Amino acid sequence: MIAELVSSALGLALYLNTLSADFCYDDSRAIKTNQDLLPETPWTHIFYNDFWGTLLTHSGSHKSYRPLCTLSFRLNHAIGGLNPWSYHLVNVLLHAAVTGLFTNFSKILLGDGYWTFMAGLMFASHPIHTEAVAGIVGRADVGASFFFLLSLLCYMKHCSTRGSSARTWGWFLGTGMCAGCSMLWKEQGVTVLAVSAVYDVFVFHRLKMKQILPTIYKGKNLSLFLSISLLTFWGTSLLGARLYWMGNKPPSFSNSDNPAADSDSLLARTLTFFYLPTKNLWLLLCPDTLSFDWSMDAVPLLKTISDWRNLHTVAFYTGLLLLAYYGLKSPSIERECNGKFVTNGKQNANGHSCHSEVEYGNSEIKPSFASKVENGIRNNASQRTQLPSTENIVVLSLSLLIIPFVPATNLFFYVGFVIAERVLYIPSMGFCLLITVGARALYVKVQKRFLKSLIFYATAALIVFYGLKTAVRNGDWQNEEMLYRSGIKVNPAKAWGNLGNVLKSQSKISEAESAYRNALYYRSNMADMLYNLGLLLQENSRFAEALHYYKLAIGSRPTLASAYLNTGIILMNQGKTEEARRTFLKCSEIPDENLKDPHAHKSSVTSCLYNLGKLYHEQGHYEDALSVYKEAIQKMPRQFAPQSLYNMMGEAYMRLSMLPEAEHWYMESLRSKTDHIPAHLTYGKLLALTGRKSEAEKFFLKAIELDPTKGNCYMHYGQFLLEEARLIEAAEMAKKAAELDSTEFDVVFNAAHMLRQASLNEAAEKYYDLAARLRPNYPAALMNLGAILHLNGRLQKAEANYLRALQLKPDDIITQSNLRKLWNIMEKQGLKTSKT
Repeated sequence: MIAELVSSALGLALYLNTLSADFCYDDSRAIKTNQDLLPETPWTHIFYNDFWGTLLTHSGSHKSYRPLCTLSFRLNHAIGGLNPWSYHLVNVLLHAAVTGLFTNFSKILLGDGYWTFMAGLMFASHPIHTEAVAGIVGRADVGASFFFLLSLLCYMKHCSTRGSSARTWGWFLGTGMCAGCSMLWKEQGVTVLAVSAVYDVFVFHRLKMKQILPTIYKGKNLSLFLSISLLTFWGTSLLGARLYWMGNKPPSFSNSDNPAADSDSLLARTLTFFYLPTKNLWLLLCPDTLSFDWSMDAVPLLKTISDWRNLHTVAFYTGLLLLAYYGLKSPSIERECNGKFVTNGKQNANGHSCHSEVEYGNSEIKPSFASKVENGIRNNASQRTQLPSTENIVVLSLSLLIIPFVPATNLFFYVGFVIAERVLYIPSMGFCLLITVGARALYVKVQKRFLKSLIFYATAALIVFYGLKTAVRNGDWQNEEMLYRSGIKVNPAKAWGNLGNVLKSQSKISEAESAYRNALYYRSNMADMLYNLGLLLQENSRFAEALHYYKLAIGSRPTLASAYLNTGIILMNQGKTEEARRTFLKCSEIPDENLKDPHAHKSSVTSCLYNLGKLYHEQGHYEDALSVYKEAIQKMPRQFAPQSLYNMMGEAYMRLSMLPEAEHWYMESLRSKTDHIPAHLTYGKLLALTGRKSEAEKFFLKAIELDPTKGNCYMHYGQFLLEEARLIEAAEMAKKAAELDSTEFDVVFNAAHMLRQASLNEAAEKYYDLAARLRPNYPAALMNLGAILHLNGRLQKAEANYLRALQLKPDDIITQSNLRKLWNIMEKQGLKTSKT
């Protein structure tokens, strides 16, 4: 128990510095924007949606069915909301628990002694685990590992009690249940059943390859055959159920996720897929360079036989085959006792045992002491339970290393990544066992004390270095900026692009633009980066450049609805209404099939329809606007905030004098967001129109209370007061509105109107002048400024503004009439006019 506690304590201590970390990378989509975590979402949705909250049967689903992991996120959300501390705490505690279980599992194979300590400490400290533990999304791998080990330990109990205890099938039931739970945390958890079969055949029964078929053929061990058959049946059932539940279709990924899978060259696909396990093993051996993302060109394709990396592939598979040969074909001392194969004194199925002498080095010892020698403990104590031989442990270690990794090899189906460090969490168990048993074998083989000490301290040093690297790597996961900066050397395109998003959120505009351009330098066709750069330029009023990048983004990905949305908004603001209308319509027709994030796509389509409705509304086509708004309501996803859409529905009905319908939608807007200011203002206008003046005033005042800094609220209240002939109050509201929103033309212009209607002409002149300066080429502003100057007796200035307005709009009848009246006055006063 001491080994388990010490290893768990190290696993806990090494990751304490992650408790202060923020949500990073995939955490945003899996947690912050995942609707399945919200209390208003029925918890049963978790069992129908994938890990990211998309319906499993949807064509764009990632097909990552991990409901138990998502359920744990939901519990975190219910307890601590979106405070990342509690999420990280669960990850760290889970890793400590997995480390303890792994150490206990190692003790069964290696016995009491410092080699079990070595295995447990190596697993606790291995840097390859940082993504799984420090990244909250990695909980899927850690949770799957927890139940993976529980399942394996249950099966080992089943094997040891088989034929001698009625509880043996209870242990088997535990094996099956834990395997199912492991798979429901993450898909690769089901592979524990195959590892259990390897343990039963090659470790517990110590069969060699040549013995398997004769054992089955002669029916020598029916209990083994029954157990393996049940494991196979249960594994097949789990996989079949999962395939059915996800719609019997594999997921689809973009070519940047897995470039090798998208390659047209069979040679490139083959060489690259053979090489990738080699690269993964190197990350286990030497985790010096780690990255949050290995997609795109992080691992360049192997396109030719002459690529020097093929030598690594050859060396890897040669070593693997040699290890497998050593474990499966290595001769062992065995004889038959009572019709059963017995190796190294292993008990047979009937509980009888036969013993033989086994030679270790130059001295002969009894098999019951062999394991003690292998664990570096003097042979002056007895050990009744026989431990597996080195060959047996090698076979089991290889199975732990390889079998859980098989789903990531693209052997049976293409996966959505090149390398994913968190996928190596379970295989690292096999790696740690393999390194430990290799060091132990060397330790036993060498005779000199100096060499024994060297092997021991080298293994200890490896653990120390791993621990230091883990602590340092955890620092990269503190926040997204540090994480993305750490990944630039591995995946510059992805890292620079994501870093640009972080810098933009920090209002470091020039740095963000530089980061986006760096990303596009490495990969020029990234639609997301083109769009993000366009959005940055749009927000900084560089509309022509923004349109250019939006068009490039659409060219790279014609289904990118958000690019159409922003293109349409810019065109609408530039007065290119027909082009904007076509853009919005095209966006609304894009289907969400095979899209990675259908929820975000539907939100963009809904926003396109909303803006198209506003366009029709501004053109006076209210019935067309209503039709589009209704389509938007039908298409909007569950997470879309509908208050503005409902409010515009009310506005359209109001314009059509359909007041009951208008009131219904204003109320719907306020129900969906009780502090929605535009709905308070528009509903207040409706109440005033229908004679409910006191109620109307309450809504105007509530809007001001919600945001006292918003000039538009004072302006609407002022108009209400003006209609009620409360001129002094209306004038005060107008001045307040214009002061607060002095750069907003509509507010300033309307405030000037209200002041003029209140007969405060001097104040009205001030704000008409400001409005004309805000829009110097707007004829109405110049004409009204001329009119107030005319009233205030500033005749020559009035004339200048009338003439400027007529230059911009020569056929304006009101301006022409006002100018003629002005000239008559000026002539009577003997003033020179432009006419004379």
